[in-house]
Amino acid sequence: MRTELISEPGDPARPDEDFASVALPASGQGGALVVLDGVTPPAGETGCLHSVPWFTARLGGALTELTVSLPDVPLPETLSRALTRTSESHAHTCDLSHPRTPQATVVVARWSAESVEYLVLSDSALLVESPSGAVTPVLDDRLSRLPRSALATDALVDSTVRNKEGGFFTAAADPSVAARAVTGVLPRSSVRSLVALTDGATRWVEKFREGDWTDCFTFVRKEGAGALVARVRELEAGDAESRVFLGRSKTHDDATVVFAEL
Repeated sequence: MRTELISEPGDPARPDEDFASVALPASGQGGALVVLDGVTPPAGETGCLHSVPWFTARLGGALTELTVSLPDVPLPETLSRALTRTSESHAHTCDLSHPRTPQATVVVARWSAESVEYLVLSDSALLVESPSGAVTPVLDDRLSRLPRSALATDALVDSTVRNKEGGFFTAAADPSVAARAVTGVLPRSSVRSLVALTDGATRWVEKFREGDWTDCFTFVRKEGAGALVARVRELEAGDAESRVFLGRSKTHDDATVVFAEL
């Protein structure tokens, strides 16, 4: 078992809104990874007293603990319980019905001797490598299928399409959103390694076209998670003025990569 994790803020002067964890139970049986990308709200009212990093830390911590401690509970139910726990921790002080209440994208993978389960919600990504080296991306592509006119910025500020039918879904206050995630179960024998990435890191593929998902996985395996983020930063800096690559409102974004070789 080998793991590597990096999470780097897009702006050193601002807190990292991503969350990442790798959990290896004391029993030595299996493990799990959790990656969240906090949604940066636009300036103005959110209905909440708490910051996005507060939310992702609470949700990520709850999700990590429940994923490991309840191995027989399916991942959508685990996410639902984590959202309920997080919402209950600040429902008495905050308006959780506000469309800009703190929220996040989600990637979870849990493995045992028999299987590998996964859950992806919104535009973070999970890459699954088989023993033969074939790489399969697990993506929730609902956001990418929306017309650009429906989205104001990378911060996903347009409340007419967020957590709405015909739009896309993120983990906010409503636990029922867990049922909207992309999920699946694979035989453990069919999975050699996993890579989870927030969209600040998937820019390597999706914005800068440095390669496809297989190339991205190979880069992380050979050069390391930190090297991928470093390369994204180079590409962002080189395109800072012209922003030739469309769909990038922020020069730099928080970037997280988790590699797990099972």
